Amino acid sequence: MVNMTNLPNIKIEHMSSYHLDDVLEIEPIAFGKHHWSRESFNNEINNLYSCYLVICIENKTIGYIGAWQIQDEGHITTLAVHPEYRRKHIADILLYSLFKEFKAKKVKWLTLEVRISNIAAVNLYKKFHFKQLGVRKKYYQDNNEDGLILWSQDIQSKETEANFTQIYAKTFEKETV
Repeated sequence: MVNMTNLPNIKIEHMSSYHLDDVLEIEPIAFGKHHWSRESFNNEINNLYSCYLVICIENKTIGYIGAWQIQDEGHITTLAVHPEYRRKHIADILLYSLFKEFKAKKVKWLTLEVRISNIAAVNLYKKFHFKQLGVRKKYYQDNNEDGLILWSQDIQSKETEANFTQIYAKTFEKETV
């Protein structure tokens, strides 16, 4: 379990141009030389059909998640956490926050592609009950790695909401002394 006192002053915000210097510090570390540019992020945060969230500690962006809304589907396009804050459940907070945003927008499904080799990300999505529904052969241009196609359960269902909420709450229960 994570003791939340180790992560003071956490804020979740919609990404804006204010956050981009920090985001662009994380981006090449997370995604290598094929990372997104400032222009790409500006386009995304100004897209009416996208939702990009950041997590900040003391006004420093330490992670972000983004997705497009395509009718009743939310397609996750990116999720990254600064290396200093990995393994502190920051990705859990971001995914849960995106779930809440899209649930309010009446989106039914969340979907994404993830590198087969990205075990940490695959495990995160499995924890939140995403299911593998296919493989995109040679999906990633930098090395022709396959991408797993993952889908959530219906996020409007009471069962899925209970699962997401339980995972989130369990992750952040205060440690007992």
